Amino acid sequence: MSERIANAELQSKVMTADEAAEFIHHNDTVGMSGFTGAAYPKALPAAIADKATQIHDRGDEFTINLLTGASTAPDCDGVLAEADAINYRMPYQSDPVLRSKINAGSTKFQDIHLSHSGLQVEQGFLGELDVAVVEVTRITEDGHLIPSSGLGNNLEYLDAAEKIVIEVNTWQSPELEGMADVYRVPPLPNRTPIPINNVGDRIGTPHVQIDTSKVVAVVETDAPDRNSPFKPLDKVSTQIAGHFLDFLEGEVAAGRLTYDGYIMQSGVGNVPNAVMAGLLDSKFEDIQAYTEVVQDGMLDLIDAGKMTVASATSFALSPEYAEKMNREASRYRRHLVVRPLQISNSPEVIRRMGLISSNGMIEADIYGNINSTHISGTRIMNGIGGSGDFTRNAFASTFISPSVAKDGAISAVVPFASHIDHTEHDAMVVITEYGYADLRGLAPRDRVPKMISVAHPDYRPLLEEYYERAASDSHLHTPHDLPTAFYFHSNLAERGSMKAAAV
Repeated sequence: MSERIANAELQSKVMTADEAAEFIHHNDTVGMSGFTGAAYPKALPAAIADKATQIHDRGDEFTINLLTGASTAPDCDGVLAEADAINYRMPYQSDPVLRSKINAGSTKFQDIHLSHSGLQVEQGFLGELDVAVVEVTRITEDGHLIPSSGLGNNLEYLDAAEKIVIEVNTWQSPELEGMADVYRVPPLPNRTPIPINNVGDRIGTPHVQIDTSKVVAVVETDAPDRNSPFKPLDKVSTQIAGHFLDFLEGEVAAGRLTYDGYIMQSGVGNVPNAVMAGLLDSKFEDIQAYTEVVQDGMLDLIDAGKMTVASATSFALSPEYAEKMNREASRYRRHLVVRPLQISNSPEVIRRMGLISSNGMIEADIYGNINSTHISGTRIMNGIGGSGDFTRNAFASTFISPSVAKDGAISAVVPFASHIDHTEHDAMVVITEYGYADLRGLAPRDRVPKMISVAHPDYRPLLEEYYERAASDSHLHTPHDLPTAFYFHSNLAERGSMKAAAV
């Protein structure tokens, strides 16, 4: 490990994960690296979970407040949740074990816009930060940290923490060095503008400078990121991607977009990768991405010469493509910029880029309000992530989803969204396998037929029936029949399907 830990002071602090876990105490607030299954600590979470289990077996309490960049993986969020070691979690999660603990009420979760999360730590909104645990690919002679496969909120955690634990992961390619662009946002008040005018602009350094005196432990690891493979493209995903490309072509026809001027933002998942697969055979060239994560489809676009540069805060690659990144990081480094989360998700920069955003949703209502986080208004799925950062500030914002879920028992278009993350003021275009509903320039009532047209045919009569009933009232700006506004959801709870929704 000498070439990976080149600083003599920090070499002297190398220890096992179990030894490092002794620096984590009950009620500590711990900021960990990690974003969409990349760059999270691989050894310390399990060691903390083992410690928690031993303490619980003695009849004593042990939990931590856990802060990250976004989701992590089963060997981080999952093992800590299984050990009942998490009291509070923010700002985003996707682990099924942790999700069940949150929905059962045994773990507290605060869903925070990702662009806000680092600032809230920086300003002390969440109290004192006791420990920062950050994965890196190398420590330089000067004690600087070379980021691994993501940055997230690492700067804020490293700056705010009383103690620092560093995991040096030899699985992460040393050729990642030079991909990161580390820039600290100036302190409040009266911050100066972030000097990014083009997607590929570099404004910082390739390393993270820290106060090495705060480092209490360095742990050596050699373990892969745990991203899940993407499913093979199916008919519905391909149809949605086709309608998204139709929308882009419409923007070109309207003179608002050029074939060599498309700057994209994309959420994570099979449908976004289907969109990128469609772009391979499209007329669009010189594609750029100012987004949160680098996905498989972006590497394919780079390989094909269709994408020139992508800026993100982390990778979200399948295992196959993560290995590909490790093999060819020196080549991809010419096209990729990895930034801190406060930069990748900065509303100021997003607005300046004039990008088109594309994010997933759980449901949309007939007026264009979007629920991207809760099932039937109560059960959290993952979180809002950065979708709000991009939706509110994009040149054009889109939401994509299959029209139904659970074999048709759940409709993605409902009379009234059971939880609203993105209001009608921010959502512009909704896309399903049945087409796209362009809501721009439309009053609420004029949006209704557009939204019903992209619903599944089985649900269109029910939605039309609801709107007719709601519009019989005298208040016609945004008509709702409150006694039956959530009857899709109540029928799902009582009968197992929204199709049983006739009133």
